Amino acid sequence: MRALPGAARLYIGLVFLSALAVVGLGPFTGIDPATLALVVVLYVVTESISTTMHNGKAGVSPGAAASLAAVVLVGPVGAAAGALCSAPFVLRRQNVVKRMFNGGQLALVGYATGHAFLALGGEVGPPDRADFPWILVPFCAALVVYGVGNSVLVGLLMWCLGEVRLAPPRRVRWRTLATLELASLGYGMLGLFIAVVWGVIGAPAILLVLLPLFIARWAFDQCLAEQRAHEATLATLCQAVETKDYYTRGHCMRVSKGAGMIAQQLGMPAERVQTIRYAGMLHDVGKLGVPTKVLQKPDKLTEEEFAAIQLHPMRGYEIVREIGFLDEALGGIMHHHERMDGRGYPMGLAGTDIPEFGRIISVADAFDCMTSTRSYRKARTVEEAFAELRRGAGTQFDPAMVAALITAVDRDGWELPDAVEPPGDGSAVVAQQDHDDPSVPLRVVREAER
Repeated sequence: MRALPGAARLYIGLVFLSALAVVGLGPFTGIDPATLALVVVLYVVTESISTTMHNGKAGVSPGAAASLAAVVLVGPVGAAAGALCSAPFVLRRQNVVKRMFNGGQLALVGYATGHAFLALGGEVGPPDRADFPWILVPFCAALVVYGVGNSVLVGLLMWCLGEVRLAPPRRVRWRTLATLELASLGYGMLGLFIAVVWGVIGAPAILLVLLPLFIARWAFDQCLAEQRAHEATLATLCQAVETKDYYTRGHCMRVSKGAGMIAQQLGMPAERVQTIRYAGMLHDVGKLGVPTKVLQKPDKLTEEEFAAIQLHPMRGYEIVREIGFLDEALGGIMHHHERMDGRGYPMGLAGTDIPEFGRIISVADAFDCMTSTRSYRKARTVEEAFAELRRGAGTQFDPAMVAALITAVDRDGWELPDAVEPPGDGSAVVAQQDHDDPSVPLRVVREAER
């Protein structure tokens, strides 16, 4: 606990001691020890197979099913005791502090949930046919209390750790929150099913219920493994591009980050945000089809060489178009050099005819170019880059995308990259990189590259 802030240490200690208090005060009358022992097993198993969602930033635990089932089977004190006793045995990599907080949190939430269940007429013990449908009223109330109580306890911990601010966010990502809450609601309703099956067949209900959970967890793991394989494939392609072009080292990942920030600011669902990040990673993959001597040429480009550079969006599309999971990302790769005034390439699209992903990547690409150091100039400040983006809004860039990036960077910040020094005299790829810089007029760029 030494590495934690003082407020977090105090908070975790209070949660754990409060859980010990409610369990110690009891009463335990009417709680079957064998049923309580099996509830502990249920807690251990469900907490050991928690699932991660949204790129590891959020998760849902089947522990909701165990907690709600415990409330019905052994009441509020039994639910709290089962949660607290299970914490040391959960099969996850957790230190003592995490186990203390998780056990205390589940115990307190289970205790509050159990009293809500009893207050609205719920009865402790396995329900039978006569209890339906009226048991749904106290059970649903208990489910709401579980969700609210769990959110409050975790939210207070995040505040003590300095991970959240009291100021309200400028945009609440309701779709992500709704997804997590629906998943938690589904697990919670499973708790009533466990209690009902328990009343019919007894202890074997654990095996009957947990088998589908294990299968679902296995299937989820396969999806995560496939996603990791996808990301590894894209990272390899990015590395191949960076091998050919000195100044793209780190550029693809930064464009991916910037494009994701724009997409989130626009309120896109998590799936589209991930796809636009893929597009940002691969937006320059077409440079693999451009001769290395052109990419690294220290002199001015000929018209033929400049034409080869202009083909890289189409080459990129051709390279990755058979990768099925990219989907909408292909439009961003193909059209990230189009302009709102129709003077871009490769197809000269204008306005909203340019795919949305192309308009997003165009802004993120230019922003990173301007805030990166080149051999011929130092990196511009974020404020200077903002000014150039605003100047090009409506002609080169979509104004909505520019506004979204500025808002997101103002809120979350932007880490400027270190300068990349190419081998030799440092004069390579000047013309090519100028073309991505909106502060240089298009006419001047083309004349300079001839």
